[in-house]
Amino acid sequence: MMKRILIFILLCTPGFACIAGETGKNNAEGRKFDYFFLEALRLREADNHTGAYNLFQYALKTDSTSSNVLFELSNYYLFLKKDSLALDALQKAVKYSPGTFEYKVALADLNKNRQKFDDAIAIYEELVREYPAKAELNFYLSELYLYVKQIDKAIQSLDDLENNMGINETVSLQKYQLYSQTGKKEEAIKEIEKLSAKFPAEAQYPIIIGDSYLEQNDTINALKYYNQAYRLDSINPYYLLSMARYYELTGKEETVVQEFSKALRNPRLDVDTKLEILGKYIQNLHRNKKDMENANALLETLLEQHSQEKELNMVYGEFLLFQGKTEEAKFQFQIVTEANPENIAAWRHLLTIALRENNTDEIIAVCDGALIHFPDAAEFHFYKGSACYMKKDYTKALTIFREGLKIIPDDNRTLLSNFHGQIGDIYHLLNEKEKAYQSYEKALEYDENNLLILNNYAYFLSLDNKELDKAERMSAKCVQMQPDNATYIDTYAWVFFRKGNYSLARFYIESALSKSKDVNSEIIEHYGDILFMTGNTGKALEEWTKAMEVKEKNGNNVRILKKKINDKTYYEAEE
Repeated sequence: MMKRILIFILLCTPGFACIAGETGKNNAEGRKFDYFFLEALRLREADNHTGAYNLFQYALKTDSTSSNVLFELSNYYLFLKKDSLALDALQKAVKYSPGTFEYKVALADLNKNRQKFDDAIAIYEELVREYPAKAELNFYLSELYLYVKQIDKAIQSLDDLENNMGINETVSLQKYQLYSQTGKKEEAIKEIEKLSAKFPAEAQYPIIIGDSYLEQNDTINALKYYNQAYRLDSINPYYLLSMARYYELTGKEETVVQEFSKALRNPRLDVDTKLEILGKYIQNLHRNKKDMENANALLETLLEQHSQEKELNMVYGEFLLFQGKTEEAKFQFQIVTEANPENIAAWRHLLTIALRENNTDEIIAVCDGALIHFPDAAEFHFYKGSACYMKKDYTKALTIFREGLKIIPDDNRTLLSNFHGQIGDIYHLLNEKEKAYQSYEKALEYDENNLLILNNYAYFLSLDNKELDKAERMSAKCVQMQPDNATYIDTYAWVFFRKGNYSLARFYIESALSKSKDVNSEIIEHYGDILFMTGNTGKALEEWTKAMEVKEKNGNNVRILKKKINDKTYYEAEE
């Protein structure tokens, strides 16, 4: 404590410029102000910002015209998100100390952040006049002019900056962009030509000029500058990319791929740019469907060059998937999920592969892995539940679907409908039919056009021989919306069968058979049932026999079918 008081006394003794003396206050008031201000600065440096803020407020009460205090408080107001107070404090700081550069810049920047661009511009224009040696002010003024779309003034500010400090790459490139935006192509090119003249050994500038001409479809001038770049640096990766675009524009597709390939192999090209152009390269291969193996070799090379960039593994995996190389693709996606388990796209690819292969164990394993990192991703709950359903582990499937319902947002009505529909199917298999029908009703509340649920609900009602008119309406909707779906048509036929309308049942079951892409034992058996009811027992026996052969081949229960054939009569299906 004694040390701090000693410093304060020294500052206020003759020979030291005491802050109180600058305030114009009497001695007592001056010493009080100095104490508050200096102690606030000390607390600020000690990171005691609450104490500093309070003391700055006391200092301001002692001298409301102190620009120093107003400036310090403005920073605290900004931190507290009290922008209007900060603006008021800075305006007063500038008013009481109009010659202080720092205060004016702070006020201009705050106006800029509050999108008061005209006010910010006025301050910077004043600063440019007052401090002509500070050339960088022209750059900031140029940026402000851009906000209010005064492009010509923005360019003029950059010209003033350039006149002061000479040709500069950042300034010239900014002017190039501005001239290009306003359609002043010649002026834009002249800016890069100035850079090229100053740095004649740099290949990037003739490349930019060539690109500019290529954008105007001037392939002759573009090639002229690309050749100049080639003489300076024949393996410049950006030259190779520009040549790829040149060949694309001139219709030389095969050469495009070659140039992309050279650029991608170039170790000087950064990985982000490689990833950017890799998409175009692969897109070109997709169109031409040529050179796939060479592309695979290229991607392997890239993976060796950039082994840490798992995005390359993603791209390679997707490309392998396009080629039908499922196992190789799976390997790439597994690398991604092991190195970066937060990459949900890789998990989705692995799930898609498992679904295509109908590998229920793999589906469950992928979903379990994904759910560790994405517990709220309902899709993984859905497919895990579906896989357990296919494995006939109905109790576990039911638990998974119920858990999934808890994390689905209320506005995702389609997914909620699908979950309730699956729960309904499980309840029906567990012979809890009323719960099944309640679940179907809930599913249709969320999505009245969910065809899969409408079809299943209608079919199960027909099996139970109840609410057949309702079943007919639901089934008719499915057939109307998907008239070529054999499964939906079969359900429609079966509803008519249960209603005793065998003529319509036969019409629709024959339509279902004609539209079925695969041999469907259930549709064939239904056909036999309908034929029997229309008096065609011989033909019915043929269809039942066909259905039994398919079911036996697939390892399904054929007891009722055998009984139909042996007794030459119709029997209800077993539950």
